[in-house]
Parts: sequence; C-alpha cells; structure tokens
Amino acid sequence: MKLEGKLFKANLMINTATVEKPDTQAPFVKQLESCLIDICRMLDSPIPLWLDKNTREFARFHQTLFFTEQFTEPVPFDRMQIRWLN
Repeated sequence: MKLEGKLFKANLMINTATVEKPDTQAPFVKQLESCLIDICRMLDSPIPLWLDKNTREFARFHQTLFFTEQFTEPVPFDRMQIRWLN
C-alpha cells in the first residue's frame, strides 16, 4: 500500500510525505491505519479523528480530507489530505 499525505494552509501546500508498505495479509483497514500513523509522524502532525465522511470519501475517491476540528490538538495548518496511490 502506498499513501500520500499533504498539509495545506490557505490553499498552499506546506508539506508532503509518502509512505509505502509491502502488501501483507493484514486487512485493508489495518494497512491504511498503519500508513496513516506513519504519514502523521512524517508530517509531525497529530493523528486525526476518522469520521464516517472520511470512510465515504476514501471508498469513493481513494482520498479524504481532515480539517482542524478533527484533531485533538491545535495544528498549524487548515487541512490534511491523504490519498491512496495504487
């Protein structure tokens, strides 16, 4: 699985990171969670709350956005985007 994360502030991309992990027998959700945690570490960001809207967006578009309200700590950006790269 390959996942790309980007941080945006006022429509400007301020940071980006990509993580790639070999495909395993683990369920897709576990692989996604592991990649998301690694992306957050690389971007020096807290882990966001995953909402139902994120599940719908990710299933439909292979990407989703997290806004500042979804973080339990203050963040220096407006939104974080993750995208699944085949």
